[in-house]
Amino acid sequence: MNYENENVELIFDTFEEELSKAISHLESELSSIRAGRANPKMLDKILVDYYGTPTPIAHMANISIPEARQLMISPWDITNVKNITKAILASDLGITPTDDGRVIRLTLPMLTEERRRELVKNTKSLAENAKIACRNARRDAIEELKKLKKDGELTEDAEASYEKQVQKVIDEKSAKIDSIMDDKEKEIMQV
Repeated sequence: MNYENENVELIFDTFEEELSKAISHLESELSSIRAGRANPKMLDKILVDYYGTPTPIAHMANISIPEARQLMISPWDITNVKNITKAILASDLGITPTDDGRVIRLTLPMLTEERRRELVKNTKSLAENAKIACRNARRDAIEELKKLKKDGELTEDAEASYEKQVQKVIDEKSAKIDSIMDDKEKEIMQV
């Protein structure tokens, strides 16, 4: 895209970067929501005390999916089985791990209708937070464009044109957020 000057280009670069961050954060948060199927990403936020250092489970074990609703964690050092089990129990995952001294198994219970609805509500809340971040980025970009106009670097028509471009980008990103949220909602509600 060709812009009148470097400042406008910088504003748009910053704006696009903020929108990308909001969407990638949303995708990251949604990937950790369990939807009745086993997903290794649901363990990403659980940190295990590994020789005094909080360490993600994926950095100290293989995580596999032997069945659709089961995760199997095979620590590289079997002396860490108890620490991993303890960390999972202390987390908000809501699953009781079973271990045989070598591997840890997490069997996901079937989600109740009530729990599914609660997860959908959480999903919508996360999507709304992403939209708020996008609107904040839009506000910041428009304020910067207004400053450039005030400083005489932009004409009134150019400022109006750039504001329309900002709104067009926001509309596209908002539609993408809705699409991501709808996909996750279908995944959660699927029995």
